[in-house]
Amino acid sequence: MKLLTEYQENDQVDTFALIKNADVRLTKTGKTYLSLIFSDRSGDLPGNLWDVSNEQIKSFIPGAIVKIQGVRGSFQDKPQIQITEIRLTNGGEPNNSSDFMLHAPIKEDDMRSELNDYILMITNPVWNRLVRKLFAASQEQFLQFPAAKSNHHAFAGGLAFHSLSIARLAVQVANQYPQVNKELLLAGALLHDLGKVIELSGPVATQYTLEGNLIGHIVLIDEQIVLAANELHFDIHSEDLVLLRHVILSHHGLMEYGSPIRPATMVAEVLHHLDELDANIQMMTSALEKTDNNEFSERIFGLDKRRFYKSDLEQSAEIN
Repeated sequence: MKLLTEYQENDQVDTFALIKNADVRLTKTGKTYLSLIFSDRSGDLPGNLWDVSNEQIKSFIPGAIVKIQGVRGSFQDKPQIQITEIRLTNGGEPNNSSDFMLHAPIKEDDMRSELNDYILMITNPVWNRLVRKLFAASQEQFLQFPAAKSNHHAFAGGLAFHSLSIARLAVQVANQYPQVNKELLLAGALLHDLGKVIELSGPVATQYTLEGNLIGHIVLIDEQIVLAANELHFDIHSEDLVLLRHVILSHHGLMEYGSPIRPATMVAEVLHHLDELDANIQMMTSALEKTDNNEFSERIFGLDKRRFYKSDLEQSAEIN
């Protein structure tokens, strides 16, 4: 049975998929329909279910596994499925949501081991004890959650994969530039997105929680740092703690991108750029994996809706 992204234009689609997102919408004539995003381990494929009934709205929700039939078409140069038949799976048919999800390319146990290695590199007692306490409470979610609902690292384990990628970069940058505090940069790299275990619902059909919608992961992790510091009887006004909070609060770089303050220390500026670099490379990688050589990718929302060219020469280039 073909995976979702293996179907080409005008192919007949007949497969199982996970409903990743389901929005109830109205047509221009006031008729109700469902805007759906289907998912399997190859990626996503959207589709609309027209003239939808109340029973279908209740049944076809995020996290449900369905059998879908239709035709692979496109809308505004983006692939979609024109649905002809859809139903929930029956007994004996595929029903394990994990089988329909993209996963990080590194095993969970390997990421757990790497996380612990980086924590050991943080010897500052305030930063070390805070990082240990926060991961003691959230390590399993950190290893399993995506880093986003749809933009970068939007796959199971993506949160840890992204954060550990930044930690690797942090070590290299600090080795190259000894004036950058490696321990603070590592603490920031590991903690900067940990609030997403509160902001997001989990790896299956990821949605934003109420706190995620109303508060956001940056403020949520800062709150957790303050709560942990109080439990550890740390002075929240100490420079160690203020520096760590600043690095994390400013990591989006600009206030219009969600940070309450812009980076004002060297480590904060470095973390912002490493975070952006890793996120951007992942978004481009995901788009280019679905692009033929010597063609332009689809527009990437998180990169100002730009399209990127996939060159034979660039793909085969090697650094000596």
